[in-house]
Amino acid sequence: MAIPVEAFFLAAGGAGTLQSRIRAMVTDGILSGRFRPGQKMPSSRGLAGHLGVSRITVTLAYGDLVSSDYLTSRGRSGYYVSENAPRAPEFPSPARPTEEVDYRAFSGGRFTRAMQGVERPDDWERYPWPFIYGQTDPSLFDHQNWRACALRALGRRDFPTLTSDFYERDDPALIEQVLRVILPRRGIAAGAEEVLLTMGAQNALWIAAQILLGPPGAGRRAVIENPCYPGMRRVLDVSGAEILALDVDEGGLPVSALAGGAVRRGDVVFVTPSHQSPTNATMPLERRLKLLDAASRKDFVILEDDYEFEMSFLKPVSPALKSLDKAGRVIYAGSFSKSIFPGMRLGYLVGPPGFIAEARALRSMVLKHPPGHIQRTVAYFLAEGHYDALINRMRTAFRRRRQVMEEAIAAEGLSIAGQGGYGGSSFWMRAPEAVDTGAVARALRAEGVLIEPGRSFFDPGRAVQNHYRLAYSSIQPARIPEGIAKIARAIGR
Repeated sequence: MAIPVEAFFLAAGGAGTLQSRIRAMVTDGILSGRFRPGQKMPSSRGLAGHLGVSRITVTLAYGDLVSSDYLTSRGRSGYYVSENAPRAPEFPSPARPTEEVDYRAFSGGRFTRAMQGVERPDDWERYPWPFIYGQTDPSLFDHQNWRACALRALGRRDFPTLTSDFYERDDPALIEQVLRVILPRRGIAAGAEEVLLTMGAQNALWIAAQILLGPPGAGRRAVIENPCYPGMRRVLDVSGAEILALDVDEGGLPVSALAGGAVRRGDVVFVTPSHQSPTNATMPLERRLKLLDAASRKDFVILEDDYEFEMSFLKPVSPALKSLDKAGRVIYAGSFSKSIFPGMRLGYLVGPPGFIAEARALRSMVLKHPPGHIQRTVAYFLAEGHYDALINRMRTAFRRRRQVMEEAIAAEGLSIAGQGGYGGSSFWMRAPEAVDTGAVARALRAEGVLIEPGRSFFDPGRAVQNHYRLAYSSIQPARIPEGIAKIARAIGR
């Protein structure tokens, strides 16, 4: 029995080429059991006319399916579902079980409670005024060269990298680029045994916290900035460690706040000295040296999250805290998520060999290593200079957007709480004290404007409701003034 042409339908707006979508329709029909071995397919001319595509598109799709043994060609008779086509196992229609176990009770709900953070809609791209942080602007990204590097990494020469299990090791090509390209511009000298790749900065922070703070009950204290990156607080909330949040000023974390019993031997201080998250303050060199001196005198360790160091376009970038460390007290965390794109989820830790050995062993309990293809693609992207060109393009664009936003903010009479003097990709804002920016954000979303309420950045015991963050990484300059005007009106209401 022939398969009727009406069994095929191309939905509007589907992803992929027409040829790949036709292939997907056929394979889905075969794997689901709707198309049976030996059934005749519609003619290429008939299917093309039904779908409104060219005949050659259908012919190419059919030819591809023949090479994959989904279809077979019988001379002048046409195409048939192959007798050797892959088949899905046949089971009775499954029934969803009732949930009789309270799995949140197993963990006390501590993980879901810790997930409270900045709310961002998944479909942020459809909003006309997305002042949200950390998303990629397609107009700035180097699609062509990234695709070329990805295709090169998929080639026959790199097949072992793509397919092999490297166990606990990382791609030496990417490690070499991190050592030669990334770390030297932060003033950091390191060897391969001092670097570990991670699945983004969040994964790096989790690994570091698990090692440095020890098991629950170890008695170590985590000292963090207030306000700070919400993801860092989530990691620490579930670690079982005592958390001390210290208020930042225009230079980041004040070293004077670590006096007395604020920090003790074996404690860990978590800092973002390049661009403090979310205030964008850059820690002065003198304060960095004082922090390192305090670490030696009080015998504590520092976790440096080198957040947004690439986006220092107003002044030359400051040396990393790690580059000034002579005693191995600084563990350094970096990421490609903001400089290339967040969906890649690739970061790295830099520390003494003893720390990296522990981190590698811990990582192996969750994942052996980040995907080999991603590692090799990034290695090529760095080696061929595309990464530096991308960073320069982003800096130029962000400088322009920052200027437009700063002028719009001044024109509308809004208050900047922290903008940083080195660059970055956002402004830290302050509304009048009585304003709940969470309510403002909900009202603005209905008008097509996205902002980030600031409450989740603060210590929960001292939550502040009138701050918010405005990022310019994902919005075109021409849209900024109108969006800022809408924000000002909403806060005024």
